[in-house]
Amino acid sequence: QVQLVESGGGLVQAGGSLRLSCAASRSIFSINTMGWYRRAPGKQRELVATITTGGSTNYADSVKGRFTISRDNAKNTVYLQMNSLKPEDTAVYYCNAESGWRLWGQGTQVTVSS
Repeated sequence: QVQLVESGGGLVQAGGSLRLSCAASRSIFSINTMGWYRRAPGKQRELVATITTGGSTNYADSVKGRFTISRDNAKNTVYLQMNSLKPEDTAVYYCNAESGWRLWGQGTQVTVSS
């Protein structure tokens, strides 16, 4: 069973950038979809972005044009580049893997100050 470990979260001012990383404990080459989700205080977890093995991406409307998801199969890592951050992006961000099964990382906190 693969394990996912997120990193790169932190505190940033509005308008700033962060890059989240999700390192997998084994090859992600055959994992159909890797993604990022987030849970803001008092809200349900929501999709941020996903990327398939073929490189197709999907983004939440709220992050389109600001966030970019990518995967490096050679490094078993998925990234989320977040630019032009807003206070409403404050949340715990979770890495997700889906390939007939579903697995979550432990999450990393992102806090955007106004």
